[in-house]
Amino acid sequence: MSTRIKHVFFDLDHTLWDFDKNSGLTFEKIFKLNAIDVELNSFLKVYEPINLNYWKLYREERVTKPQLRYGRLKDAFDQLELVVEDDMIHHLSEAYIEHLSSFNYLFEGTHELLKYLEGKYELHIITNGFSEAQEKKMITSNIRNYFKTVTNSEMVGVKKPNPKIFNFALEVAKAKANESIMIGDSLEADIEGAHKVGMDTIHFDYNNENSNHNYKKVSHLKAIEYHL
Repeated sequence: MSTRIKHVFFDLDHTLWDFDKNSGLTFEKIFKLNAIDVELNSFLKVYEPINLNYWKLYREERVTKPQLRYGRLKDAFDQLELVVEDDMIHHLSEAYIEHLSSFNYLFEGTHELLKYLEGKYELHIITNGFSEAQEKKMITSNIRNYFKTVTNSEMVGVKKPNPKIFNFALEVAKAKANESIMIGDSLEADIEGAHKVGMDTIHFDYNNENSNHNYKKVSHLKAIEYHL
Protein backbone atom coordinates (compact mmCIF):
# COMPACT_ATOMS: atom_id res chain seq x y z
CA MET A 1 0.00 0.00 0.00
CA SER A 2 2.85 2.42 0.80
CA THR A 3 3.72 2.81 -2.90
CA ARG A 4 0.14 3.88 -3.68
CA ILE A 5 -1.02 5.99 -0.75
CA LYS A 6 0.21 9.59 -0.82
CA HIS A 7 -2.38 11.33 1.39
CA VAL A 8 -3.57 10.34 4.87
CA PHE A 9 -6.79 11.95 6.10
CA PHE A 10 -7.76 11.81 9.78
CA ASP A 11 -10.90 12.51 11.70
CA LEU A 12 -10.11 14.60 14.81
CA ASP A 13 -12.52 13.94 17.70
CA HIS A 14 -12.44 10.37 19.06
CA THR A 15 -9.57 9.58 16.68
CA LEU A 16 -6.61 11.76 17.62
CA TRP A 17 -8.12 14.17 20.14
CA ASP A 18 -9.51 12.36 23.21
CA PHE A 19 -12.96 13.90 23.12
CA ASP A 20 -14.49 11.99 26.04
CA LYS A 21 -11.69 12.84 28.47
CA ASN A 22 -11.48 16.49 27.44
CA SER A 23 -15.25 16.83 27.47
CA GLY A 24 -15.50 15.41 30.98
CA LEU A 25 -12.88 17.85 32.26
CA THR A 26 -14.75 20.71 30.56
CA PHE A 27 -18.05 19.83 32.25
CA GLU A 28 -16.27 19.52 35.59
CA LYS A 29 -14.92 23.05 35.11
CA ILE A 30 -18.09 24.77 33.89
CA PHE A 31 -20.34 23.08 36.47
CA LYS A 32 -18.04 24.33 39.22
CA LEU A 33 -17.89 27.84 37.75
CA ASN A 34 -21.70 28.00 37.51
CA ALA A 35 -22.56 26.15 40.74
CA ILE A 36 -24.41 23.31 38.99
CA ASP A 37 -24.98 20.69 41.66
CA VAL A 38 -24.67 17.40 39.80
CA GLU A 39 -22.37 14.42 40.27
CA LEU A 40 -20.09 14.44 37.23
CA ASN A 41 -19.96 10.71 36.48
CA SER A 42 -23.74 10.40 36.78
CA PHE A 43 -24.14 13.30 34.37
CA LEU A 44 -21.64 11.91 31.85
CA LYS A 45 -23.25 8.47 31.90
CA VAL A 46 -26.53 10.05 30.80
CA TYR A 47 -25.08 12.78 28.59
CA GLU A 48 -22.67 10.79 26.41
CA PRO A 49 -25.25 8.60 24.60
CA ILE A 50 -27.55 11.60 24.23
CA ASN A 51 -24.70 13.58 22.69
CA LEU A 52 -23.86 10.77 20.25
CA ASN A 53 -27.48 10.62 19.14
CA TYR A 54 -27.61 14.40 18.62
CA TRP A 55 -24.48 14.21 16.47
CA LYS A 56 -26.14 11.51 14.38
CA LEU A 57 -29.16 13.79 13.93
CA TYR A 58 -26.80 16.66 13.06
CA ARG A 59 -25.03 14.57 10.41
CA GLU A 60 -28.44 13.73 8.96
CA GLU A 61 -29.41 17.45 8.85
CA ARG A 62 -32.26 16.81 11.30
CA VAL A 63 -31.07 19.29 13.93
CA THR A 64 -29.14 22.56 13.66
CA LYS A 65 -25.96 23.45 15.53
CA PRO A 66 -27.88 25.57 18.13
CA GLN A 67 -30.43 22.75 18.59
CA LEU A 68 -27.62 20.25 19.16
CA ARG A 69 -25.82 22.44 21.69
CA TYR A 70 -28.97 23.17 23.67
CA GLY A 71 -30.80 19.87 23.26
CA ARG A 72 -28.06 17.54 24.46
CA LEU A 73 -27.80 19.46 27.75
CA LYS A 74 -31.54 19.93 28.19
CA ASP A 75 -32.24 16.23 27.61
CA ALA A 76 -29.48 15.16 30.00
CA PHE A 77 -30.69 17.44 32.79
CA ASP A 78 -34.28 16.31 32.23
CA GLN A 79 -33.28 12.65 32.40
CA LEU A 80 -31.48 13.35 35.68
CA GLU A 81 -34.55 15.27 36.91
CA LEU A 82 -32.35 18.30 37.51
CA VAL A 83 -34.09 21.66 37.10
CA VAL A 84 -31.88 24.05 35.15
CA GLU A 85 -33.33 27.23 33.65
CA ASP A 86 -33.16 27.71 29.88
CA ASP A 87 -30.94 30.80 30.21
CA MET A 88 -28.42 28.75 32.17
CA ILE A 89 -28.54 25.89 29.67
CA HIS A 90 -27.79 28.33 26.85
CA HIS A 91 -24.97 29.83 28.93
CA LEU A 92 -23.53 26.40 29.70
CA SER A 93 -23.68 25.41 26.02
CA GLU A 94 -21.56 28.45 25.12
CA ALA A 95 -19.22 27.97 28.09
CA TYR A 96 -18.69 24.36 27.08
CA ILE A 97 -17.47 25.34 23.60
CA GLU A 98 -15.37 28.16 25.06
CA HIS A 99 -13.51 25.92 27.52
CA LEU A 100 -13.44 22.63 25.61
CA SER A 101 -10.39 23.49 23.53
CA SER A 102 -8.40 24.49 26.63
CA PHE A 103 -7.90 20.79 27.40
CA ASN A 104 -5.48 18.92 25.21
CA TYR A 105 -5.50 15.19 25.93
CA LEU A 106 -4.76 13.07 22.87
CA PHE A 107 -5.09 9.33 22.35
CA GLU A 108 -1.98 7.41 23.31
CA GLY A 109 0.49 7.35 20.44
CA THR A 110 -0.88 10.37 18.54
CA HIS A 111 2.36 12.35 18.36
CA GLU A 112 4.43 9.24 17.69
CA LEU A 113 2.17 8.24 14.80
CA LEU A 114 2.08 11.71 13.25
CA LYS A 115 5.86 12.05 13.51
CA TYR A 116 6.24 8.67 11.83
CA LEU A 117 3.87 9.62 9.00
CA GLU A 118 5.06 13.18 8.31
CA GLY A 119 7.57 13.26 5.51
CA LYS A 120 6.24 9.97 4.15
CA TYR A 121 2.72 11.23 3.37
CA GLU A 122 0.79 14.48 3.24
CA LEU A 123 -1.50 14.62 6.27
CA HIS A 124 -4.98 16.18 6.42
CA ILE A 125 -8.02 16.50 8.69
CA ILE A 126 -11.70 16.02 7.79
CA THR A 127 -14.02 16.82 10.70
CA ASN A 128 -17.70 17.38 11.38
CA GLY A 129 -16.78 19.42 14.45
CA PHE A 130 -17.49 23.13 14.73
CA SER A 131 -14.85 25.26 13.01
CA GLU A 132 -14.33 27.65 15.92
CA ALA A 133 -13.42 24.78 18.24
CA GLN A 134 -11.48 22.41 15.99
CA GLU A 135 -8.63 24.76 15.11
CA LYS A 136 -8.15 25.66 18.78
CA LYS A 137 -8.08 21.98 19.77
CA MET A 138 -5.29 21.22 17.32
CA ILE A 139 -3.25 24.26 18.33
CA THR A 140 -3.63 23.62 22.07
CA SER A 141 -2.64 19.97 21.70
CA ASN A 142 0.33 20.86 19.44
CA ILE A 143 -0.72 18.85 16.40
CA ARG A 144 -1.84 21.58 13.97
CA ASN A 145 1.57 21.79 12.27
CA TYR A 146 1.35 18.18 11.07
CA PHE A 147 -1.58 18.85 8.74
CA LYS A 148 -1.39 20.45 5.32
CA THR A 149 -5.16 20.98 5.06
CA VAL A 150 -8.12 20.98 7.45
CA THR A 151 -11.64 20.54 6.10
CA ASN A 152 -14.64 20.96 8.40
CA SER A 153 -18.30 20.49 7.64
CA GLU A 154 -19.16 24.16 8.07
CA MET A 155 -16.81 25.05 5.19
CA VAL A 156 -18.64 22.67 2.86
CA GLY A 157 -22.20 22.94 4.14
CA VAL A 158 -22.58 19.17 4.54
CA LYS A 159 -21.28 16.63 7.02
CA LYS A 160 -19.60 13.24 6.79
CA PRO A 161 -20.67 10.77 5.41
CA ASN A 162 -21.93 13.05 2.60
CA PRO A 163 -19.60 12.48 -0.39
CA LYS A 164 -19.35 16.24 -0.96
CA ILE A 165 -17.17 16.79 2.12
CA PHE A 166 -14.73 14.06 1.09
CA ASN A 167 -14.56 15.31 -2.50
CA PHE A 168 -14.07 18.87 -1.23
CA ALA A 169 -11.24 17.74 1.06
CA LEU A 170 -9.58 15.80 -1.75
CA GLU A 171 -9.78 18.83 -4.04
CA VAL A 172 -8.30 21.17 -1.43
CA ALA A 173 -5.51 18.66 -0.76
CA LYS A 174 -4.90 18.19 -4.50
CA ALA A 175 -5.28 14.48 -3.83
CA LYS A 176 -6.81 11.62 -5.78
CA ALA A 177 -9.20 9.29 -3.97
CA ASN A 178 -7.27 6.16 -5.02
CA GLU A 179 -4.08 7.65 -3.51
CA SER A 180 -5.76 8.55 -0.22
CA ILE A 181 -6.77 6.82 3.01
CA MET A 182 -9.24 7.96 5.69
CA ILE A 183 -8.73 7.07 9.36
CA GLY A 184 -11.56 7.63 11.83
CA ASP A 185 -13.63 6.22 14.66
CA SER A 186 -17.09 6.43 13.10
CA LEU A 187 -17.97 3.47 10.92
CA GLU A 188 -20.81 5.41 9.31
CA ALA A 189 -19.35 8.90 8.97
CA ASP A 190 -15.66 8.21 8.37
CA ILE A 191 -15.26 4.71 7.00
CA GLU A 192 -18.38 4.10 4.92
CA GLY A 193 -18.39 7.73 3.79
CA ALA A 194 -14.80 7.66 2.55
CA HIS A 195 -15.17 4.22 1.02
CA LYS A 196 -18.05 5.44 -1.15
CA VAL A 197 -15.83 8.05 -2.84
CA GLY A 198 -13.07 5.52 -3.53
CA MET A 199 -10.73 6.18 -0.62
CA ASP A 200 -9.02 3.43 1.33
CA THR A 201 -9.92 3.34 5.05
CA ILE A 202 -8.79 2.28 8.52
CA HIS A 203 -11.38 2.11 11.27
CA PHE A 204 -10.00 3.30 14.63
CA ASP A 205 -12.16 1.25 16.99
CA TYR A 206 -10.55 2.21 20.29
CA ASN A 207 -13.17 0.40 22.38
CA ASN A 208 -13.19 -2.72 20.19
CA GLU A 209 -16.95 -2.37 19.75
CA ASN A 210 -17.34 -3.15 16.05
CA SER A 211 -16.22 -6.47 14.64
CA ASN A 212 -18.97 -7.13 12.12
CA HIS A 213 -17.43 -5.45 9.10
CA ASN A 214 -14.72 -6.16 6.54
CA TYR A 215 -12.84 -2.85 6.75
CA LYS A 216 -9.31 -2.68 8.12
CA LYS A 217 -9.49 -1.98 11.84
CA VAL A 218 -7.12 -1.03 14.66
CA SER A 219 -7.72 -0.42 18.35
CA HIS A 220 -4.45 1.48 18.98
CA LEU A 221 -2.98 4.25 16.86
CA LYS A 222 0.44 2.60 16.78
CA ALA A 223 -1.03 -0.25 14.73
CA ILE A 224 -1.81 2.13 11.87
CA GLU A 225 1.86 2.11 10.91
CA TYR A 226 1.57 -1.54 9.88
CA HIS A 227 -1.24 -0.73 7.43
CA LEU A 228 0.67 2.02 5.62
